[in-house]
Amino acid sequence: MATIKIKQIKSRNRAPERQKRTLNALGLRKLNQVVEREDSPTVRGMIDAVKHLVAVVE
Repeated sequence: MATIKIKQIKSRNRAPERQKRTLNALGLRKLNQVVEREDSPTVRGMIDAVKHLVAVVE
């Protein structure tokens, strides 16, 4: 299955607790960190929930 690279582009400091937990579930802990995850509907939903904090890297 294909993979997708996700980069955290904004700070989590003022984000609600639910969005912080979503970033943790994606494996993002630091600003500008890039992680690679399986491209699945679950991961796409998590990205959509925090789309203002992350970017999909090619």
